Amino acid sequence: MQSSILSLFAAVVLAATLNVPTAIAGAGHNHGPKYGGVVREVHHVAYELVARPDSLTLYVSDHGKPVATQGATAEAVIYAGNDKTTVKLEPAGDNRMAAKGSFKVGVGVRVMLKASLPGKTPAKASFNLK
Repeated sequence: MQSSILSLFAAVVLAATLNVPTAIAGAGHNHGPKYGGVVREVHHVAYELVARPDSLTLYVSDHGKPVATQGATAEAVIYAGNDKTTVKLEPAGDNRMAAKGSFKVGVGVRVMLKASLPGKTPAKASFNLK
């Protein structure tokens, strides 16, 4: 009986220690949205797309630190039902790229993004809007 309690205790301790590196590795590395958009990570760079009926804004960060978008290029293709709209996003200061216009957004809309940032690997990401 005492042997099975010790075995159970050892298993619990082992399981707890196996989870410690995961908890430490994830500390301070939040991939959740900071601006109310949808986030995708590509090549260790987080892209957060905020889609509104009159604008698209892309926020870029690397391990939580803003990435300058000066000299960057980005193109978004918006798929809403049978409609397809292609939009170029322009650097908009700090870690943002943006486009103004009239866009279909909301549940069921998908956005395919291609982005090239100076010094970073070009990225392609898909966003399913909420």
